[in-house]
Amino acid sequence: MLRHLAALLVACLVASCAQVPVPKSQAPFVPPVFPQPPDEPRFVYERTIYGAGDIAVSDATTELRRAVTGEVRSGDTLGKPYGVAVFQGRIYVTDTVQRFVLVLDVPNGRSYRIGDGEGPTALVKPLGLDVDAQGRIYVADISQRQVVVYDPFGGLIKKIGGEKVFERLTSVTVNPEGTLIYAVDIGGVDSDKHVVKVFDVATGAHKMDIGKRGVGPGEFNLPRDLAIGKDGRLYVVDGGNFRVVVFDRDGRYLQSFGSVGRQLGQFSRPKEIAADPQGNIYVVDTAFGNFQIFNADGELLMFVGTRDERDAPTRYMLPSGIAVDEDGRVYVVDQWFRKIDVYRPAGLKPSDGFLGRRPAPTRK
Repeated sequence: MLRHLAALLVACLVASCAQVPVPKSQAPFVPPVFPQPPDEPRFVYERTIYGAGDIAVSDATTELRRAVTGEVRSGDTLGKPYGVAVFQGRIYVTDTVQRFVLVLDVPNGRSYRIGDGEGPTALVKPLGLDVDAQGRIYVADISQRQVVVYDPFGGLIKKIGGEKVFERLTSVTVNPEGTLIYAVDIGGVDSDKHVVKVFDVATGAHKMDIGKRGVGPGEFNLPRDLAIGKDGRLYVVDGGNFRVVVFDRDGRYLQSFGSVGRQLGQFSRPKEIAADPQGNIYVVDTAFGNFQIFNADGELLMFVGTRDERDAPTRYMLPSGIAVDEDGRVYVVDQWFRKIDVYRPAGLKPSDGFLGRRPAPTRK
């Protein structure tokens, strides 16, 4: 009797299981494009990077094990990223909580740190950074009030500045020739040091200042970042005046664009700035949760991204850093979601450019 009951129970279970509907497969992910149809796309969302594990190259066995066990990728993750720079497929991002620069060498599928630990090479609170054509890394350390310069392998070359030179150092930019450093001092409410300081790369000597505190042409109120665009023009994010101020290569005022507001082409909390190979200008706005793209004369071309409390591709809560690489790819840092979103020009194939040059996963 017990055997019959057991067989009946098994049969019922099998029948009930057979009646459970099979879930429909999820629709394949379609990368967002900007601008959206019917306009012709100019940028395609390509990928999100949360840390070293997202750029590591693994073999088929490793991928199968992850799929079966749920194992996550290992390696450094971003704690509180801020600034980003890119050189030949290597992504450099400052981390203000972990106190180092994380280097994501995408073409080689590896990563390493710069400025961690203790001693003269150590960073305290790195913010903006840049990389020159020789691969040297320049980091603005707001706590040390110094620009810290490293060789491509993280060896200390020199430090520029100090507490007598900077009030609140936020960013550093190197000119294409690798001869001049532009360091932005945001100053403060009770400070008059709202200025861009220019230094000689070879000697570290202070050459000149650009701007002063104020609201007039060529003046700043809480400047944040600087980018070098077409014809050597200098584009400075003037955060407290809600605009971008433009100078020629010699520091002479040319024009400004932007104003406070919630409309396209206006700013609410502009932060970092970048320029692409064609001279277009990219400005991150933390309050808007996006970046806006302007031509060299400050005319708005388009915007990308949306403010959101939930993490997703092209969604931002606290965007900060931005960079454009040699191939036109755009890299956007979000501090809240601890990520880097990468966008590819619509005419560029995923396998093209420095970021597309990486070894294929090995097969076993």
